[in-house]
Amino acid sequence: MKIGVVTFPGSNCDYDCLHAVEETIGGQAIYLWHAEADLQGSDAVFLPGGFSYGDYLRAGAIARVSPIMEEVRAFANAGGPVAGICNGFQILCEAGLLPGGLIRNRSLRFASRSVRLRVEATDSLWMSRYEAGQVLRVPIAHGEGCYVADEATLDELESSARVAFRYMGEASPNGSARNIAGIVNEAGNVLGMMPHPERAVDALLGSTDGVPLFRAVESHLNAGVGR
Repeated sequence: MKIGVVTFPGSNCDYDCLHAVEETIGGQAIYLWHAEADLQGSDAVFLPGGFSYGDYLRAGAIARVSPIMEEVRAFANAGGPVAGICNGFQILCEAGLLPGGLIRNRSLRFASRSVRLRVEATDSLWMSRYEAGQVLRVPIAHGEGCYVADEATLDELESSARVAFRYMGEASPNGSARNIAGIVNEAGNVLGMMPHPERAVDALLGSTDGVPLFRAVESHLNAGVGR
């Protein structure tokens, strides 16, 4: 099992992702450089958090045209598991692999703290180790984490059970539409989320609620239904 973690100029959570993969599922984790058009035989791909290309133009806007993203797009369209976390979520939306987009937090302030998430749909490969309604504690760290989409898209996400995570409470920490914290594509193999599950895999750091996400992709690949 080989898990690729893409590194862009400005990525700062790639090591966290690599460590989480190695520690939680014992998989072979490798770095994939943004300028290389080669996934090196990866069975799953993570786009980590950070500030790719300094967030110039818009967060994720330049990263989406990196050579590696052509391969990520082809891999995802062929059913390969792809997860974008924080900046990775922004990149997936910019690349058209997920609907909607991420804009500045409504507070116009960077948000960095642990939040409570409610697990919503669990049918996708990334969510199979969670239970619907389960409450998680996972950290966030972002300035452009407000998820937006038109009402028709939001209704479609809800009706097709593609909302993976939702912030709990009366208002999300960033103003996201319908408190959405994470979504999946129609096929269920592409996940985007703003909170950081890779920072919630060790009790010493305050939470292990991110572990099931990594276990889920492990189960998927071990079942022989990966690429």
